[in-house]
Amino acid sequence: MAQKNWMSSRQTRFTAYAAVYTVIILAVLGLGNFLANRYNKSFDATTNKRFSLSDQTEKVVKNLKAPATITYWDKTGSFTQARDLLDRYDNLSAQLNVAYIDPDKKPQQAKAAGVKNFGSIFVEANGRKEEAKSMTEEEVTGALIRALKGGQRTVCFVAGHGEKSIDETKPTGYSGLKETVERNNYATKTIRFGERAEASAAPTRTDITKTETPQAPAGKVEIPGDCTAVVVAGPRFDLSQPEVDALKAHVENGGRAMFLLDPPLKIGDAIAENAALAQVIEGWGITVNKDLAVDLSGVGQLFGLSEVVPLVTNWESHPVVREMKDASAAFPYARTLEVKAGKATVEKLFSTSKNSIATSKLDSAELMVDPNKDKRGPLTIGAAGTIKTGKENSEGRFVVVGSSGFAGNNILRFNGNRDLFLNAMNWLSSDEDLISIRPKDPEDRRLNLTRSQMNGIFWASVVGFPVMILLAGVSVWWRRR
Repeated sequence: MAQKNWMSSRQTRFTAYAAVYTVIILAVLGLGNFLANRYNKSFDATTNKRFSLSDQTEKVVKNLKAPATITYWDKTGSFTQARDLLDRYDNLSAQLNVAYIDPDKKPQQAKAAGVKNFGSIFVEANGRKEEAKSMTEEEVTGALIRALKGGQRTVCFVAGHGEKSIDETKPTGYSGLKETVERNNYATKTIRFGERAEASAAPTRTDITKTETPQAPAGKVEIPGDCTAVVVAGPRFDLSQPEVDALKAHVENGGRAMFLLDPPLKIGDAIAENAALAQVIEGWGITVNKDLAVDLSGVGQLFGLSEVVPLVTNWESHPVVREMKDASAAFPYARTLEVKAGKATVEKLFSTSKNSIATSKLDSAELMVDPNKDKRGPLTIGAAGTIKTGKENSEGRFVVVGSSGFAGNNILRFNGNRDLFLNAMNWLSSDEDLISIRPKDPEDRRLNLTRSQMNGIFWASVVGFPVMILLAGVSVWWRRR
């Protein structure tokens, strides 16, 4: 009887232990599930951070001051694919709400929202509604920015003097830049002094702090009033004095401009010195030198770059480049700048490495460098400045870069080149809150093999490994025999 009572007592203890363990396990699982639902964390091990949101997206979403909504309209079975991206947005801020709605189940809501196709993405913020054209971070964030900012700004590219064209698809053209700028909440247009600007299909906003002027009549040299920023990109011919005066008045009256000026090479398609424009910029405090920066470090060659394409990793603290400390940028055929005291408040943006040199021999097909006479690095090739207009909340802003090639189709996607141009444009349009590192395109990481390497892989995988396994089996059978 005592033994029976002891067995009963032991079973009771085991039952109690099992119950306690079960409760503990359920509690741990419940707590883990609660924390995972409340604090969704992940680790992205890809080299290009393919599964992480960019700095720009994080900055925009985390700085939301009012509720915003992203609504994805599609069949219920397609929600999983969209969640892979949109849930990352949802986890950044309590101000952002992401909704997934099936138009077939909520036809009235879909009709009211203007849904026409499955996979539609609408972003609502500040009482405005924008549509993302595709399920990509660049499109979704762009739609959010448009909703927050209330329209697009207009970037006017000057033409008529051999400048880089935003419609040119060749390697040195700017068609890629045009596409990039337009996907980042800017409209683009080409302007020719004395002519009406080519109309842009996109709406524009002109409420930044600058003096607005009406559209110039034909024949009058004046910057159109709807230009948020004016870009002079690599003119090969001299701008006339009235044109230079118009640019000067534009900036000094509170306008915004970017000057991308190439070295005045005297070989091939010679480039004019544009002395009048250089004199105006020098009066503001930036001297544009008549030289060519040469990179002697050899680092650029690792990326397939020439010595006349300096690689820049030295960034200053100006808002344009503050977020680019871990990036690099390449500048084909760059001239150097000197920042001095002038009418404007100017700051350096970036410079080459100390293993660089500036040659003034611009009329020879051979690269001629004199280490004993030529200026050695670091060499400044980018600067920015502001000019007080005397009016409240109004200042002129300008950016000067000694190369127009850094934004060309053939190198725009190189590391930080695209971010540099867009950050400069954000600063010029008084959108400093958008300055950041933007979403990167997925890398095309192909494995290129020679014929001998392919043959080696074939014989090793298709023939070698099976034969080794067969021999191992025969060996085991022979030993057991």
